[in-house]
Amino acid sequence: MHRQPLIELLQRYAAAWPGEQGQVARFLAFAAAHPDCLLRSCVPGHITASAWILAADGRRCLLTHHRKLDRWLQLGGHVDGQAQVERAAVREAEEESGMTGFTLVRWADGLVPLDLDVHPIPARRDEPRHDHWDVRFLLRAPAAQALRISSESKDLRWCSAAELSACTQEESVLRLHRKACALGLAIAD
Repeated sequence: MHRQPLIELLQRYAAAWPGEQGQVARFLAFAAAHPDCLLRSCVPGHITASAWILAADGRRCLLTHHRKLDRWLQLGGHVDGQAQVERAAVREAEEESGMTGFTLVRWADGLVPLDLDVHPIPARRDEPRHDHWDVRFLLRAPAAQALRISSESKDLRWCSAAELSACTQEESVLRLHRKACALGLAIAD
């Protein structure tokens, strides 16, 4: 399994977010220990990719009410072997929102993830409890496209900064908003 593009993304993340060296080290160690980390068959956990989607004007973010987890979250999912995990983030955004034409936001002189997060996924049917090692990217949505709810969601909702905390108290989701605002890429209201 080719992990070099992931490693390069993680190195750029470390340079852009110097206060998060510990998290980057955990991701790098996980990728080094698991050659199959890009596949969902990697039993202790696997790399996933998420999209923090901003409206074209930067004033709203898109959340999904996740069907399995029953929580409002950012859109994203399994990379399924995709070595360029940013492509998986865009694919998941398209599949889960029904929109196309996203812009993958680049900053800090290149493509850098907006956030890294490790979170547990509870056991379900024939799937054991495992971790999602989530690499999160900032996407800008095209203007004037209708949303289409996928089978993975109960609902989709555009939220302003003021509405965000009413939808979710998930720290990892709120952190995405704070980081996008800190970079001047989202409007804080």
